[in-house]
Amino acid sequence: MPRSPATRTVPPSTALLTVAGGQLVAAPRNAPEHGGRTAPEHVRRRAPRRPSANPYFRLLATPGARAFTAGNLIARLPMGMLSVSAVIMIAGSRGSYALAGTVTATGLAATAVVAPFTARLVDRYGQARIAVPATALAVLGSLALVLCVHHDAPAWTLFVAYAATATTPNTGGMSRARWAHLHRGDPAALHTANSFEQAADELCFMLGPVLAAVLCGALFPEAGTLVGAFLLMTGVLVFTAQRATEPPPTPRTRTAVSPLRTPGMPALLAVFLATGAVFGALEVVSIAHAGGAILALQAAGSCAAGLLYGSLRPARNVHRRLLLCLTAMTALMSLPLLATASTASLPVLALCLLLAGAATAPTMVTGMTLVQRATLAGQLNEGMTLSVTALLGGVAAGAATGGWLVEHAGTASGYTAPMGAAALALVIAAAGTALRRPGVSGGSAR
Repeated sequence: MPRSPATRTVPPSTALLTVAGGQLVAAPRNAPEHGGRTAPEHVRRRAPRRPSANPYFRLLATPGARAFTAGNLIARLPMGMLSVSAVIMIAGSRGSYALAGTVTATGLAATAVVAPFTARLVDRYGQARIAVPATALAVLGSLALVLCVHHDAPAWTLFVAYAATATTPNTGGMSRARWAHLHRGDPAALHTANSFEQAADELCFMLGPVLAAVLCGALFPEAGTLVGAFLLMTGVLVFTAQRATEPPPTPRTRTAVSPLRTPGMPALLAVFLATGAVFGALEVVSIAHAGGAILALQAAGSCAAGLLYGSLRPARNVHRRLLLCLTAMTALMSLPLLATASTASLPVLALCLLLAGAATAPTMVTGMTLVQRATLAGQLNEGMTLSVTALLGGVAAGAATGGWLVEHAGTASGYTAPMGAAALALVIAAAGTALRRPGVSGGSAR
């Protein structure tokens, strides 16, 4: 009588293929077949684990993702350190916050001019080839600033030294470009990646100023700038060493069109400009009303909201999603105004700032998603850097507007500036969406 399929053996020269965990696994010779039964222990041990339900765990499980993310976070932390460290260092040495603020504002203006060109070179020649020398030049500028302050050099040298830091590459943009390269064609994964990157931005800008203040206060005034420069160079070297995940360079062609001329991009940049004004005005007014420490709550609320937003399945219509985010941000930005107008309680204001921050990260994530869709793959870093440049320009304008209102109308009235800037961003986005409708511009809103 022939043996049943469940007990017959395989000849010694044959390998048995068993389905385990959705894959074919080769079992050892002379192993019994199982005819649909549970695989034996030695096969179960080789079966892959079930994928995690957490989208961030799945994201970081991408080969090479943890290595370049670690390097990028190290490089991004100084973004929240260097300007604060420069202000503390210059003001402590020269006794003038006006000089310190003017020097950092000059550096911001230089960054707005230089950063898009640096990003274009990154897209054209590759991240490692451009980011390392650009970072080295920026670090030299920071070291020159330390020497000028320490040796009491003329004031104009401070402007020149700090302007050299404008070559710092957009590390957040380069990280987003890697995610877009690794997960092209997967909108859900890109949504999670953009949310993760925005939360990382918020975390770095929340911890950076605190670390800078501690270093400058506990050690010496130049410590924040020196540590920030070291972290920046180290992080970029670690990040660019991960060549397997680097997007391929895209040589510039004669027919290449600047991202500024891409349909929909000017309106998006205007939205980023107005959104930056929200951040700049909120920062200045909050510092004037309650000190800088309370701003950490706004960043914490944004960071938490960004992580939650990334774990949710996004709506397919991204333009409508942006309008909803901007509507929420406009509404939530009214809370600090209502709090300061009705009560002098700082805990109430702190809670309102925490809630106000909950709409900023989802807005930024959605805006960056639209920038990625509007920009060609070979110009992605340039497109995102233009968005950051617009954001920085808005921060400067919002800070100036908020400061003027605080001085002439008081801190409570100053909170009208971030709420008004959020409403302006909403109007611009709504107008841009209306122009995209069929019969108005001939396109179709996605």
